[in-house]
Amino acid sequence: MLRVSRDLAIDENDIEIVFVRASGPGGQNVNKVSTAAQLRFDTRKITLPADAEQRLARLAGSRMTKDGVIVIQAFRFRTQERNRADAIERLLEMLKEAMVRPTPRRPTKPTFGSKQRRLEGKKHRSDIKAGRGTRRFDD
Repeated sequence: MLRVSRDLAIDENDIEIVFVRASGPGGQNVNKVSTAAQLRFDTRKITLPADAEQRLARLAGSRMTKDGVIVIQAFRFRTQERNRADAIERLLEMLKEAMVRPTPRRPTKPTFGSKQRRLEGKKHRSDIKAGRGTRRFDD
């Protein structure tokens, strides 16, 4: 069991990892060795609160299929084990972030001093711009 948070733990058997060939540079070895890890995790196998489910879908973005399966590609390292650990770590990080409720914003009002400074700045800028125009001198 992998512990995500105090309320959530996932079974390692629910995580499916397949090793595929990595793309990119690597010379002859990249065409022979399957070191890239492709992790698949079905989110329907765990029970998440509705708000956490929505946050997870937003965080996963295109990595989540319509069926609720998260697919993570890990090919940063040269060995299968490190890529496997990296993929699992990224999944756990995503789930932890989804479990955190954002703190609600408290609306505040601007202070009297900040209003005064804003108006003074506007007046100053207005005076500068007014001075740029062509001046007419009436005799």
